[in-house]
Parts: sequence; structure tokens; C-alpha cells
Amino acid sequence: MVEGLGEHLRICPQGYTCCTSAMEENLANHSRAELEAALRDSSHALQASLAAQLRGFDAHFQHLLNESERALQDAFPGAFGELYAQGAGAFRDLYADLSRYYHGANLQLDDTLAEFWARLLERLFRGLHPQLLLPDDYLDCLGKQAEALRPFGDAPRELRLRATRALVAARAFVQGLGVAGDVVRKVAQVPLGPECSRAVMKLVYCAHCLGVPGARPCPDYCRNVLKGCLANQADLDAEWRNLLDSMVLITDKFWGPSGTESVISSVHLWLAEAINALQDNRDTLTAKVIQGCGNPKVNPQGPGSEGKLPRGKLALPERLPTGTLEKLVSEAKAQLRDAQDFWISLPGSLCSEKMAMSAASDDRCWNGMARGRYLPEVMGDGLANQINNPEVEVDITKPDMTIRQQIMQLKIMTNWLHSAYNGEDADFQDASDDGSGSGSGGGCPDDICGRRLSGKSSGSRTTLTYALPGLSEQGGQKTSAAALHPQPCTALLLLLLALVLLVARPRGR
Repeated sequence: MVEGLGEHLRICPQGYTCCTSAMEENLANHSRAELEAALRDSSHALQASLAAQLRGFDAHFQHLLNESERALQDAFPGAFGELYAQGAGAFRDLYADLSRYYHGANLQLDDTLAEFWARLLERLFRGLHPQLLLPDDYLDCLGKQAEALRPFGDAPRELRLRATRALVAARAFVQGLGVAGDVVRKVAQVPLGPECSRAVMKLVYCAHCLGVPGARPCPDYCRNVLKGCLANQADLDAEWRNLLDSMVLITDKFWGPSGTESVISSVHLWLAEAINALQDNRDTLTAKVIQGCGNPKVNPQGPGSEGKLPRGKLALPERLPTGTLEKLVSEAKAQLRDAQDFWISLPGSLCSEKMAMSAASDDRCWNGMARGRYLPEVMGDGLANQINNPEVEVDITKPDMTIRQQIMQLKIMTNWLHSAYNGEDADFQDASDDGSGSGSGGGCPDDICGRRLSGKSSGSRTTLTYALPGLSEQGGQKTSAAALHPQPCTALLLLLLALVLLVARPRGR
């Protein structure tokens, strides 16, 4: 390898060098690819954590709904006989609609429940009077009087109020996990700019080009470089924190008699109460319907008299909490709080864990020009604070539009969580333009509500898992300019060969 004075270098300081222009360009490209890979892998860890939480909560809420339906199927046939047979299809469709609503389907729960009660009344009234002919126009008249007659007592109103609040809270929380994971995924795909590539090259490999590979980056120097490179990502911080705080807050709605767990697991109890009320009011209801709609004709093919229907009330025990939800919420709160500073902590985390940064800022660390102290102050977080960044030229007037869009996505989801906390049934509107999802199901996996999030759960704290090649934890040996000799150039050649082999090697991810 030919050594020179470095007049040809465009990124590294000019001086004694082992690098050609082509080597410098290759190292710059490689350093950018390394940093982008490190960012993706750190994001994958957070995505996996959020996806694991989402799947855990979804499985639990769906289990509660399934158990309620199973309890209905076990108890209602024996208690209500032919009445249950008449209403079985309506019950089945109700649970299917509740599940679809929870998973983000574009349903108005008030309308869905109103249609269910109207359909159930028609079927059960027929079951109560199998000897009568009840044509559609007669049943239409029955439906128009239903609100005044209140055939099911207070059960429809109570179920509507409680189920709406419970399911709104559950689906908003799960949707929040999906949106958070989606934001992390999309931001991880944002490429680093050319100015960042130059700065990272200077930070990581220029010491090698100048023959001082043992000099590790000064801490403040490394932070300034990565704060400049990740300025747009840091601007996610405020809305990211707002979202996670809102998700922690809405878990308060999971507890108590009107909480999510109690209500979802007790849907069948409200249905049993409704049928009990219908049986209690059977004679009065029939008289009022005949008064308002007229005497229906007798069905000549029906039974000679009213069938014998069970008249006793069905009393079912309430389901006791198993502790599963408490555990899920406790773990989620810990992980969401750990993830709050994810975006602004990235520069420091990468520098301390992946950049082989010097333990202290002294005259032995690499300051971008030579061994020596790094004097500039550390910049603040975010795009606006990079106007005077000494290491990365950042145009603060041109924010990254992908990240701005994700900031808007976080705001929209946070507003929806606020509405859900107040019991309001509002649809989540996905501001994404990549076609990966829309409507109220936009942030969930394919097998949950139409959006894919893959990965296994990580620990309670998100960690960076990608080690940058070529940045070993080697000690900084004291080397003066006068002591330079050809060995560092040999070391650089070996480094370049290693990088070529790394690129050429097939990767299985």
C-alpha cells in the first residue's frame, strides 16, 4: 500500500495517510451502512417488544369474549330451551360483531347493538307465540314499539354503555401498541443523508487512515455526530412520550365493575338478564303488542296452544379475575416507560455501546482531526438545535417528511386514546400514505387486525444489538506523529480486506 500526504482526501484531514480516494469513499459508504444497520436492529428490538405486548393483550381480551360466549352456550339451552334455539343465531352474530369491533372493524357499536336487540326481539316473540302467524309487517310494528315497551328491561342500555366503554378502551390500547410499532418500523427505514455519511466516516475510520487506529472517538465528539445524524428522529420525542403516557393512563379503564375485563367477560350475564326480563314481562308485553299492532292470526300449522317454555330465571356467577391482565399491564407499563426516551437516547446509546467510544475526553481520544481533547459543546436534541453543530451540516429548514408524517400519526393516535379514556367511540384515522393500513385497524398485525408486526419479546429495556464491524474495544496507545511507521497501513489493509469479505459473504437474516 502506498503512503502519501493526503492531499487527495475529501473527508479525512489531510496529512500522512494510508487511504486512497477510492478507499475513503468505500469506507464512507460502509460506515453509513453500518450505522443504518445498527439503527434498524435497535428498532427491531423495540418493535419486537411492542408486538409481543400487543399479541399478549389481544389474546387475553379475545379469550374473555370467547369464554363469555362459551358460558352462554353451556347455560342457555337448558335454562331457556326453545327461546335459546330461536335466538342462537343472533347471539352468535353478536359475539362475532363484538370481536370484529374490538379488532378495528368499521362498525358503530350503538347501531350494532340496536340491530341485535331488534332481531332478538323478533325471534323470541315468535318463540313465545309459536301458535300465531307473525308476518314481517306485524314484526315491523313490534319493532317500532320496542323502545316504549322495553321488553328486555334495562339490560340493553346497561350493556351498550358498559360494552362501549370497555371495548373502546381495549381496542384503543391495542391499536396504540400497533401504531407505536409501525412508527418505529417506518422511521428505521429512513436513510441517512450524505452529510451524515461524511461525519460518521470521519468519526469511525479517519483515525485508521491517518495511522492511529487505537485512538477511540472522544465522547462529546461522537455525541455531536450522532445528534446531527439523528436530529429528525429526536423530534419524535415529545409526541412519542405523549402516546406512551396516554397508553399507560388508559389501562386505568381495565379495572373495576365497569372495567374492560369485567364487562367483556360478562356479556352473557347481560343477555341472561334480558331474557329473564322478557319472560317476566311476557303477558304484559303480549297484551300491549296486541293493543298496538292488532290481533295476529292463528297459525293453522302451529301447535294448538302456546308451547311450554321454561319460566325460571337464570342466575350465573360472575367470572373472577385470573390475574392475567394484571400481569400483562404491569409488564407493559414497565416496558413503555423504559421506551419513553428511545429516540433521544439513541445517540448516547450508540456511542457508548457500539462506537468503541473513549471512556473519557482527554488528550488520547480521537477528536476528528488528531489525538487530543474535543472542545466544542454538545448540541441539544432535535433538528432546531443542530444549527451550529460543528460536525454535521444540517439544514434545519428541511425536515424529513417521513418522520413528520409519523409525528402526525402519533398525535392522531394520542387523541384517539384521549377520546377512548372518556368513553367516546371514535375511529382512528391512519395518516400513513404507504398503503399499509387504513381506518381503525391500521396498526395491528395481519392475524389480529390487518397489519403485520413480527418478532419475539425482548427484555424490559430496549437494547442495541448490532456491533459495528471494525470498532473493537482496543486500548488507545500513546502515539506521536514522529513515531508513525508503516504498520498502521498494514492494519488498514487488513481492515479493508475484512470489510470486502463481510460484504461478499451471504447473509441470512
